[in-house]
Amino acid sequence: MEGERYLNNVVNRRWRRQWPLYAMLIPAIVIVVIYSYIPLAGGAIAFQNFMPSKGWFGSKWVGLEHFRYVFELPDIWKVIRNTITISLMKMIAGLAVPILFALLLNEVGKTFFKRTTQTLIYLPHFLSWVILGGILVDILSPSEGIVNLLIQWMGAKPIFFLGDNSWFPYVLVLTETWKEFGFGTIVYLAALTGINPALYEAAVIDGAGRFKQTLHITLPGIVPIIVLMATLSLGNVLNAGFDQVFNLYNPQVYESGDVLDTLVYRIGLEDAQYSVATAIGLIKSVVSFMFISVSYWLAYRFANYRIF
Repeated sequence: MEGERYLNNVVNRRWRRQWPLYAMLIPAIVIVVIYSYIPLAGGAIAFQNFMPSKGWFGSKWVGLEHFRYVFELPDIWKVIRNTITISLMKMIAGLAVPILFALLLNEVGKTFFKRTTQTLIYLPHFLSWVILGGILVDILSPSEGIVNLLIQWMGAKPIFFLGDNSWFPYVLVLTETWKEFGFGTIVYLAALTGINPALYEAAVIDGAGRFKQTLHITLPGIVPIIVLMATLSLGNVLNAGFDQVFNLYNPQVYESGDVLDTLVYRIGLEDAQYSVATAIGLIKSVVSFMFISVSYWLAYRFANYRIF
């Protein structure tokens, strides 16, 4: 009895001390429920011949008919291929470039230059693709864009970057990497600060140069965070970046730039085929959930990462 009473007192004291923290979570929980969980009920539209005038309860149930229709679309496999290809290229570039830049920036001795550079490369992360899309359209213009003016100055023909199927996917990858690699660089720079300086001192005594120190100390020291970032990025394998693609693509590059999210937008909002668009989105969500589950398992298995 005494032990139980003591335990209850401890729990009560802890609750009185921490209840404001739990109260602060209530607005966030309400927002998540409203915008993330309640809309899940809309997935039922994928199994109906949905008519807005009749609503959920008045629309006819058709089972898996829309899913069969989706896989019979003539361009669906091309769109899936584009989505996976662009996503994988973004994932690879999004890992390699920040790691390389973090290693280079880590070698800089001038603190002011290092912090200024770090701030400048991080700034594009805060700009929306609506703004960057307009800037890139002007920069990459085949007639007046600065990039093509330089190409013509060197004696080559101008390139229609945003209208050529052979160039458009690479434009997406390069611009996405330019926008986001500053954030990744900060993550890896933070990981570099956790490496024991005594290891570098021992390496210098043994005669190791900067390259060997990087190869045998720096890279092994940040391998856990590299594995973690790589595995967690698997959850985005079907997210090629709707905001970016939507603001940069046009009918001329549908063959190489059309992805699942833009297909859903056109079918659902432009063609008003709500059930078909929901079916595509539901398929994408289920596959993404599987990849996210696998990625978290891999992160736990190889990087000892846990959510709780």
